[in-house]
Amino acid sequence: LQDVESGALILLDIAAEPAKAGQAALEPVRIVEGEATPAHYGEQAGASPSTAGDAQGDTPASGLTPTHRREIPVAVVLTRYAAQNLYAPLRTVEPFAGIGRMNLRRDLALDTLLPTLPVRAQALAAWRLEDQWVTAVRLTNTSARWLDLDPRALQGDFVAATFQHTTLGPAGHSSDTTVVYLVTRGHGLAESLLPRIGRIDATMNLPPAGAAGTTEGAGDEK
Repeated sequence: LQDVESGALILLDIAAEPAKAGQAALEPVRIVEGEATPAHYGEQAGASPSTAGDAQGDTPASGLTPTHRREIPVAVVLTRYAAQNLYAPLRTVEPFAGIGRMNLRRDLALDTLLPTLPVRAQALAAWRLEDQWVTAVRLTNTSARWLDLDPRALQGDFVAATFQHTTLGPAGHSSDTTVVYLVTRGHGLAESLLPRIGRIDATMNLPPAGAAGTTEGAGDEK
């Protein structure tokens, strides 16, 4: 069983046996959760609904990680929230106290994100909770073959990375596009990417061949 509000898993060991003659009907089974279970997914263990939202919204001015601990890791909460906002009907997205939408450059260059795969990457949206950010990036296959997506191929400083789908179909196929959720700590996606290597032609700094010959000739005359 899984609590639809908190996401907590409840393991049960159930066995059935034939009823005995004259045995009274069994009472319905009730599952009573302890007070330590948070009221909503990802809240602090033991926090009441009135105080949990306040605690989640408090972010230290220094930007450091708060001292309290959550039942669910922040990276998991952010990834789940981002996936719901992109793929689930908006009416089913549960508001989460403390998560805020962040500004994101749509023209952010992502050429270095997956340099070994023929994909086109575009940043879609970003959210923040405490000192962690999650950025949703759309990946589109530009080749005519199937691609397997491996988080180890991602280049950058990430806390976690989750693909909505683990494969990409050929370009033009209905499955040629997916989303990867990138969680970063202390800053957004732009600061977590590897620097781009400029394509510089070293010969551009050399003098023209004619000028070089003139210079050498002048030196010989002297």
